[in-house]
Amino acid sequence: MVTHLLIVFATLLAADSDSLQLKGDLIQGGLVIGQTHPDAQVQLNGKDVPVAPSGRIVFGFGRDAAPIATLSIEHDGVQQTQQLEIAQRSYPTERVDGLPQETVTPSQQSIERIQREGAMVANARGLKDWREDFAEGFVLPAQGRISGVYGSRRILNGEPKRPHYGLDVAAKTGTEVRAPAAGVVRLTHQMLLSGGTLIIDHGMGVTSTFIHLSAFEVAVGDRVEQGDLIARVGATGRASGPHLDWRVNWLSERLDPGLLVNLPQDQVD
Repeated sequence: MVTHLLIVFATLLAADSDSLQLKGDLIQGGLVIGQTHPDAQVQLNGKDVPVAPSGRIVFGFGRDAAPIATLSIEHDGVQQTQQLEIAQRSYPTERVDGLPQETVTPSQQSIERIQREGAMVANARGLKDWREDFAEGFVLPAQGRISGVYGSRRILNGEPKRPHYGLDVAAKTGTEVRAPAAGVVRLTHQMLLSGGTLIIDHGMGVTSTFIHLSAFEVAVGDRVEQGDLIARVGATGRASGPHLDWRVNWLSERLDPGLLVNLPQDQVD
């Protein structure tokens, strides 16, 4: 089971007692939300963390994040640094057979298509605006058996492949998929590997991606609220059966959706 590490702390910035307050999961795959002065400059491991006009910040840790992360903040000429201890995880190995072989060992033509589609996804996951929909929390987007978890090492049709970065919910084709949090639809597209793919932007670079869909119920540019119908479960793309694969990103960092809905990792069936 994943242990949730709820953190709340403040770092003194200057004589006026401005502070940086953080709350979230200090663990591989975790998402952290913070509040600071709107004029502060924040970096995580030397990379800029965007600060909204409200002073809100958000960032996350990938599957293989190092045990120590360095968070620094500067305001009014005063800089302070905080060392964050990131809990390390062990990941299971999952074997998936019966996949279309072209999606496991694609041709050169398919590789070129995959690259084009990857660029589309990366663009949809970029920082678009300062909305803070993610701060209202997340719910599971579909009902069904949890059949795959974040971080697992994947062996597809007998071939070792990249880890799995989503949460799989096995359900019948046509099962409703609902928005786990409010946001704006940034992408709906039929792709080679992920099949029917939909991306919702929850603000400040936090996005949800839903793949293997059989149908879309929204269009690019639509505003959705938590619980709105957005799509239908399918088995499109590289899938051995109908299920929803839900993924969460902070910009390019792949996060664990299960942590956002307090799902124990050992719930996988």
